[in-house]
Amino acid sequence: MASTSSFRASSSSTPSIPQTSTYDVFLSFRGADTRYNFTDHLYKALDRRGIRTFRDDTLRRGEAIDPELLKAIEGSRSSVIVFSENYAHSRSCLDELVKIMECQKDLGHTVIPIFYHVDPSHVRKQEGSFGAAFAGYEENWKDKIPRWRTALTEAANLSGWHLQDG
Repeated sequence: MASTSSFRASSSSTPSIPQTSTYDVFLSFRGADTRYNFTDHLYKALDRRGIRTFRDDTLRRGEAIDPELLKAIEGSRSSVIVFSENYAHSRSCLDELVKIMECQKDLGHTVIPIFYHVDPSHVRKQEGSFGAAFAGYEENWKDKIPRWRTALTEAANLSGWHLQDG
């Protein structure tokens, strides 16, 4: 069953978005979870409507975020984040998310979360599979963990869509 909540942005309280945006939407997702199903369908639907959408189509093996992805985020008017079960198991997804949330604050970038078969409270509080991912990061990624946690909490507090098995 899918439940939705409407998304409204107040243009009077957000900074203006540059008119020279390269993309209308940046899609953030964990490829192994959603690339060939939900995200692919979403991308095609946006494309059919003429919405310029950035989707990383390279299957990266490394965990370092590509500088081109950072440019694509900055050059987008908005982001759709597809939170799936293993999203937090990707350090590059978490780094993307930090950049997306920075752009929201600094540039007025619109952010729309989609909770794809995950409980929004698990994202917000880093519980369930999100907590398991962080348990593996405690030793080697102490400098990034606070930023990742903050970005997850902020994004999960936004209005978006919760898609569940039904």
